[in-house]
Amino acid sequence: MQHYDFLASEYAPAAPDTAALHVIPAPLEQSTSYGGGTAQGPEAILAASQQLEAWDGISTPCEGGVYTAPPVPCPTSEEALNGIERAVAAALACKALPVLLGGEHTVTLGALRALAREARRSGKPFGIVQFDAHADLRPAYEGNPLSHASVMYRAVADLDLPLAQFAIRDYCREEADIRRRFQVTALDAAALYAEGIPEHPLPADFPPRIYLTFDVDGLDSSLMPATGTPSPGGLFWHDALRLIERCCRGRRVVGMDVVELAPLPGLHHADFTAAKLVHALMGFARRANAVAKI
Repeated sequence: MQHYDFLASEYAPAAPDTAALHVIPAPLEQSTSYGGGTAQGPEAILAASQQLEAWDGISTPCEGGVYTAPPVPCPTSEEALNGIERAVAAALACKALPVLLGGEHTVTLGALRALAREARRSGKPFGIVQFDAHADLRPAYEGNPLSHASVMYRAVADLDLPLAQFAIRDYCREEADIRRRFQVTALDAAALYAEGIPEHPLPADFPPRIYLTFDVDGLDSSLMPATGTPSPGGLFWHDALRLIERCCRGRRVVGMDVVELAPLPGLHHADFTAAKLVHALMGFARRANAVAKI
């Protein structure tokens, strides 16, 4: 498959030290369940991004320059996480916003490790805002502690990071207990449907600096069938954008990812939806960060 730089149809690729955004493809596929294909997800997003408009209806998120890093080698999960951690650290050293493209959801842990180390150095903590069909809070899945189904457990248990989850609709009893143990904020899909999107989705005491992780199966399966575990009852486009915007309001975004796209041959609308989601997240993050006082 041909390699693309993100939105190169509109912007010439920027150098790492001048770009406002570092896009980091991480084609990890080691623990996917049900359906596969996440190894092709990052390049499908990059290819579909060539069809985006630079203007997202509010701003031009990539105007500060985009650097698309080489794909992180993913021979094993741990090697992939180490490579992602280095790539995110490099983005932070350039004062750029890291934008990770998965790959299975395990890739998020590499970014969180780099950001947690920076947070300890700076004394500026952050929390995770997760959009997903699944809680991903299993200590291990099928014997694998680095499973995509365990990534948020690693975040709360190993890295001691606060977590807020939105649109979840598939999780086990053990994960419900883990939510209570780690005081995870949760607004599940059923509650969003019944009560609507609150004006202030995050609690007042949630860290003012946030990392956004969006598993594409957080979207309703009719909108996003191209993922390993599509699930009905998820977010539709404008509700997703409204929820993201309200989570970002008054906060600083320290990084983000979009994960778990598993492209389906001949179904390009899902790839474009994922690319448009990445672009939208960039826009919300950059607009929030432009006015953030933290």
